[in-house]
Amino acid sequence: MIVVTGGAGMIGSAFVWHCNQQGVTDILIVDQLRNSDKWKNLVALRYHDYMDKSVFLAHVNADNLPYSVSAVIHMGACSATTETDGDYLMANNYTYTKTLAAWCVAGNRRFIYASSAATYGDGAAGFVDDESQLHTLRPINRYGYSKHLFDLHARDNGWLDRIVGLKFFNVFGPHEYHKGGMRSVVCKAVPDIASTGTLTLFKSHRPDYADGEQCRDFIYVKDCVAVMYELMCRPDIGGIFNLGTGRARSWNTLAAAMYTALRKPNVVSYIDMPSPLQDQYQYYTQADMTKLNAKIAFETRPVEAAVQDYVHHYLLPERYLGQ
Repeated sequence: MIVVTGGAGMIGSAFVWHCNQQGVTDILIVDQLRNSDKWKNLVALRYHDYMDKSVFLAHVNADNLPYSVSAVIHMGACSATTETDGDYLMANNYTYTKTLAAWCVAGNRRFIYASSAATYGDGAAGFVDDESQLHTLRPINRYGYSKHLFDLHARDNGWLDRIVGLKFFNVFGPHEYHKGGMRSVVCKAVPDIASTGTLTLFKSHRPDYADGEQCRDFIYVKDCVAVMYELMCRPDIGGIFNLGTGRARSWNTLAAAMYTALRKPNVVSYIDMPSPLQDQYQYYTQADMTKLNAKIAFETRPVEAAVQDYVHHYLLPERYLGQ
């Protein structure tokens, strides 16, 4: 049995989808649905059972889960970079992960967990996934710190030869509609562009970056889950790895890709960034993919191809595509 925590979320449900493409359905999905619409992400998936995250944790603590588990893909977490409740983040992103990791290591179960590029802070120290330098990183928000703290815990407990942590960069793609303000710009902007023809981006508040030229390493969720599946099948690989494309692209480039996919003229306006975000904003992210590339062979789509697939197959009906 494969356990996927956060299995109703974007990356978790996409991972289950990828498993289904490989003929794998012996899956236990763990999540907490409450009033969210993310239950819709489960409808088309094939899996053995569903369990609430608190029930699952109780079974893990008692070591009496009614299934034989071979792997835990731990995507469940609070992923809001703007979350200000530090105790909530510590409980969900740090303590919960510690418990699952210890259980997996003790039971010789494969454990793959979500870290984050937010652990790198403002990027001044670069984006190299060097485990010996983890202590030098300085996250600039509570979310990044909660993820960083577990990376340190895993290293200090000597687990990194047996488990895998993935520092996800800017993931976007199907099944993110439930994330509210944490949806990708593509998910939020494409319907607006289709109906109004305009897109709004943040101005730059640094003289070394023009408006819209702030850069991110945008990676399509389908490419992420293909890498995750390969790593699940390779228990000989352990460590913390970046997961991005290795190519920084500007917001203006992303905007152009959306307009091209929609077959509309490019019309972008720029607005001031909210003051609370200015001290937490990353102006440049680019994953150093050297370490993961040395372990497995994989390809990632350029942002233009990823946006084209996302727009044409998931976001909009045909009537918006100039047909």
